[in-house]
Amino acid sequence: MRYYADLHVHSKYSRACSRDCDVENLAWWARRKGITVLGTGDFTHPAWARELRETLQPAEPGLFKLRDDVDAEVLRKLPPTCHGEVRFVLEVEISTIYKRDDRTRKVHHLCYVPSFEAADKFTAALAKIGNLGSDGRPILGLDSRDLLEITLESGEGSYLVPAHVWTPWFAVLGSKSGFDAVADCYVDLADEVFAVETGLSSDPSMNWRVSRLDSYTLVSNSDAHSPPILGRNATVFDTELSYFALRDALRDGPGYVGTVDMFPEEGKYFLDGHRKCDVRMEPADTRKHNLLCPECRKPLTVGVLHRIEELADRDSGVRPANAGSTWSIVPLPEIVGEILKVGPKSKAVASAVTELVGTLGPELPMLLEVPLDEIKAARTPLVHEAITRLRAGQVRCDPGFDGEYGTISVFAPGETAAPTMDTPGLFDMPAVDEVVVPRRVVQPSTVDEPIEEPVVAPVPGALLDGLDPDQRAAASVVEGQLLIVAGPGTGKTRTLTHRIAHLVIDHGVDPGSVLAITFTRRAAEEMRERLAALVDGDVNVATFHQFGLQVLREQHAVLGLAPDFAVADEPTRIAVLREILGDSSVRKALQDISRVKRMFAARLAASAAGELPIGDEIDGDLIGLVERYDKAMHSRDLVDFDDLLAMPVTLLSRQIDLVEHYRARYKWICVDEYQDVDELQYRLLQELTPPTGNLCAIGDPDQAIYSFRGADVGFFLRFQRDFPTARTVQLTRNYRSSPVIVAGAVAAVRPATLVPDRELQAMRPATDDRIGIHPAADEEAEAQFVVQTIEELLGGSSFHARDSGRVAGDGVQGGLSFDDIAVLYRTAAQARPVMEALSREGLPFQKRSHSPLAGHPGVQELVKHFVVAQDATPALLRRAAQQVPEEFADTVQDALELLQPLALRHSPESFLAELSLGAEVDTWDPRANRISLLTLHAAKGLEFPVVFIIGCADGLLPMQWAEEPDEERRLFFVGISRAQNHLYLSHAQRRGAPSPFLRSLDDSLVERLAGRTSRRSRQLRLL
Repeated sequence: MRYYADLHVHSKYSRACSRDCDVENLAWWARRKGITVLGTGDFTHPAWARELRETLQPAEPGLFKLRDDVDAEVLRKLPPTCHGEVRFVLEVEISTIYKRDDRTRKVHHLCYVPSFEAADKFTAALAKIGNLGSDGRPILGLDSRDLLEITLESGEGSYLVPAHVWTPWFAVLGSKSGFDAVADCYVDLADEVFAVETGLSSDPSMNWRVSRLDSYTLVSNSDAHSPPILGRNATVFDTELSYFALRDALRDGPGYVGTVDMFPEEGKYFLDGHRKCDVRMEPADTRKHNLLCPECRKPLTVGVLHRIEELADRDSGVRPANAGSTWSIVPLPEIVGEILKVGPKSKAVASAVTELVGTLGPELPMLLEVPLDEIKAARTPLVHEAITRLRAGQVRCDPGFDGEYGTISVFAPGETAAPTMDTPGLFDMPAVDEVVVPRRVVQPSTVDEPIEEPVVAPVPGALLDGLDPDQRAAASVVEGQLLIVAGPGTGKTRTLTHRIAHLVIDHGVDPGSVLAITFTRRAAEEMRERLAALVDGDVNVATFHQFGLQVLREQHAVLGLAPDFAVADEPTRIAVLREILGDSSVRKALQDISRVKRMFAARLAASAAGELPIGDEIDGDLIGLVERYDKAMHSRDLVDFDDLLAMPVTLLSRQIDLVEHYRARYKWICVDEYQDVDELQYRLLQELTPPTGNLCAIGDPDQAIYSFRGADVGFFLRFQRDFPTARTVQLTRNYRSSPVIVAGAVAAVRPATLVPDRELQAMRPATDDRIGIHPAADEEAEAQFVVQTIEELLGGSSFHARDSGRVAGDGVQGGLSFDDIAVLYRTAAQARPVMEALSREGLPFQKRSHSPLAGHPGVQELVKHFVVAQDATPALLRRAAQQVPEEFADTVQDALELLQPLALRHSPESFLAELSLGAEVDTWDPRANRISLLTLHAAKGLEFPVVFIIGCADGLLPMQWAEEPDEERRLFFVGISRAQNHLYLSHAQRRGAPSPFLRSLDDSLVERLAGRTSRRSRQLRLL
C-alpha cells in the first residue's frame, strides 16, 4: 500500500501553535491533504496525552485511528473525494540544550513510540528531568545521547530521528551546533539512529552532497504549527499499515519510496543573511565578508546551503545508491493565491481549493499523481498549467534567509490576469505567451503573502550552564530554606533570576506561585526585565510596599476598605490629622502615629509567633490617636504608606485562613537584599513562610548600611536560627573589580565583618593599577584633584586641557566616557566643591537625588527639632527618618548627614538653603553621559570603571556622631566595591586626620599621591 506520511506535527499545547491543532482538525486536514499516517505530536504533554487517549483507539499494530463517533463527524464535513483512511503515530519533538566539551549544544529530536504504555514510560523518565507541562515541545537539559537511550528503553520499536538537521540554531548539523556528523552527537548509541529529517530549507539532492549521510534514510515532514500546512513536506511509503512496517522501512530500506518537499528556497534559512539589515547573501559572498553583515558588521546567520557546502564532499548531481525518489511541490493554496493574486490564507483561496479537492481529490495526489488530462478536463486551465510546470520543476524562487520565509511562484509577473470569484471560467488561461522559467532563478516574487508560519522564539534551556559553581549551587536549591551570602560583584541578581527561571522551566513551577520581593522600584523593574528574558509567564516581582498594596487590594472587604481606596500623600495625611488635633504638633503626631502603627503590627505578629514583644509599652493616648486617625482616613477611602505593611502583617497575624491562602499561592518566596529588612518586613516574611516552606534570602550583611531606616542586620544573622534546616551558600567570585580593588575592599571591612571567613576572589586579570590615596589641603583642593585626575584619565576633555599642557597623555588605554566615572561622598553637602570645580572646567555631571531636601516635610521636621529646639539626638533623628516614605529615604539620609555641629551656626532658613543646595539637581536619566555624583548610600547597587571617594577624613567617614561605627566601615566597604578598574581615596587635611579606615589598606595595595610635583598624575603612570 502506497501512502503519504507526515510524522512531525504539533498540538495546540505547543508554543506558537494554532488552537485548531486538536485531533479532529488534524484528522480533517490530513484527509484533505491526502495524508494517511500522521504524527500526533506532543504526546508527553499531560493534557494532550489525555485528549489522545480520549479520542483515539487502536488500529493496526502501533497505529491509532479516531474513535468511531468522532471519525463520523469529521467525515461528515468532508467531500466524498477526501474520505481516505487516517492513522496516527505517537510522536513528540524534544529540544535538548546541554553542555558538552565546554560548548552549549542545542538539538531537536523526533521521538516515536508504538503504544500508550511506551509513551507513559518515556514520559515518566523525562518528567524526572524537566517540565513537560509548559510546552508540547519540552525543553530539557539533557544530552542527546541520553535522550536516545531513554527513547530506546521506553519500548520495543521506539526510535529517534534528528529533527530538521540543518537548521542553524537547533539542529544536529546546524551552523551553531558544533557537530559535523550525526554520529558525534549520539556517540556510543549512534548506530541506533537510522533516519534524519531534512527540514524545510533543504531537499534530498542537497543532502546527497554529504556522503556521511548515505547511511541514513532521509525523511521529510511538515513540522506543522497549524493544520492547513500539513503535508507541505511528507514522506512516501509502500508498506502495510503498521507502525513497525513503517519503522522497518526507514531502518532497512524496503518500503521507503522517497520524499515530497517544498522547494528548499522557501525555507526560512536557505541562504545566509541578516534580517534586521535586510541582507541576504550566497555562501561565497558571505565568505568574502568574513561572515559579517556588510551593513552593521554583526555576524550573519549562516544558512543551510552554506552549511551543506561546508560539509559537502561531493559535487551536485551525485545520487547515492540507496537514495529514494524526490518530488518538489508548491502547496496548493500558494498556487491558487498566485493565480487569484491574493494571500494563500484568504477566503477566496480557501473557497477555490475546496472546489478543487471536491472535484479532483486531496491536495498531494492532485499535485503529484492525478493525470494532467483529468486536471485539464476539470476546466481549470491555470491550475493545470501551474501543476504542469510544478511537476517539471519550472518555478521562480525568492530564497528565504535568517528566519524569513522565501517565496516560490510558477508564473512570471504579468503572466496571469486577476480573475474574480464571480467570473465564469474562474481558472481560464489568459491569452499570453507561455513563459517557462528555470528553477531557482532569484527574482522578485509576485505572491502577495508568504507563508505566515509563526516564528518560535528559542526558550531558555540548560539555564544554569552559564552560572559559576557558587551561583549554580545556590540556584540549584529548589526546595526548603536557602540563605545566599552574596558579596559585591558576585552576580546576586543573575543568580536569583536564574534560580527562579530554573524553578519554572526545569522544575515545572507555576510562575504565579513565585514571589520575588526587593526594596526599590528600580531593583524590582530590573528583576522583571531579566525574568522576562528567561521565563514565559508572570512572576510576582514587587517591593515590600507594592506587595503590601496588592494584599490590601485583594482583602479590602475583610479590612472594611473601599475597592478603590487610595494611598494618601504627606499633605493629605497632615490635613486629616489637623482636623483631629487642630494646628498643634501635627508633624510630631504623624511621626508618633507611624511609629505606633509599625510597632503594634510587629508586636502582634511576634506574639502570634510565640515570641515576647520587645520595647517599651505603647502609650494609651497614642493608641487612641491612631484609632481616630485611621477612622478618619478610612472614612475618606484612604490608607497611608505605613498601612501598606502594618495592615497586611496585622491581618495575617490574626487570620490563619488568609495565611494559608497566601502560603498556598506563593510556595516559593525570594527576598533580595535581606540584610536590609526591618522588623515589620521580617514579620511579613515569617507569616508568608511556613516552617518547611521555600524561602530564599539573598544579601550581604557586610553591606548592611540602612539602620537609620530601621533596617536590622540581625534578622539576616538569625536566619539559621529561624530555619534550622536552611542551607547557606556563599557567592565569593567577584566579576566586577580588579584584584587590587577586591583585596582593598576585603581589607577595609575585615575588622568589622559579619561574614565568617569573609572571602572575595577577583575573577578579572591582575593589572599594575593600585588604589590612589590623595591628601588635599582643603575641600576646594580636593575637588580640583578630582577634576585634574579625570582630565588625565580621559586624555583631556577639551582643547584647553590639551593646549595648556595640563594633560599630555592619551588617557586610559581603551578609553573612558563621562558616565564611566563616579564621585562618592558621605554627605550631600560634600558635593558642592566638586560641582563647582566640574562646572568651571565645563565637565558634565549629574548629582543623583530623589527630591529636593528642603521641600520635604520630614526634612522640615528634622530641621525644626535640631536647629530650632536644639534637642535632637541620634535616636530621635533615626526615629524621624523611619517615618519617611521609602522613595524619600536617601533624601532624608542626606539631611541627617548634614545635622552635625557645624550646622548649629546656621539659622533655620540658612540651614534649609544649605539642604536645598545639596539636592536641587536634575533627576538622573539613564541615557545621560555624565559624571555621577552621589552619596555612598545611594551608590549601593551601582558600579563604575572609575570611582573617587572624597572626604575620607575622621569625623566624616566615619561620621563623628554615628552610634554604629561598624556600619560606617561597612559603608566604606560598599564604596570601595563600586569601583571596577580605578579607585581614588582623598581627604582634606583642613578637616583633620585621615579616616582610620585608610589604615586597613596595606601599602602594597596603594599608591600615595601626596604632593603634585608635576602636571602628570603619578597614578596615571600606573595605568
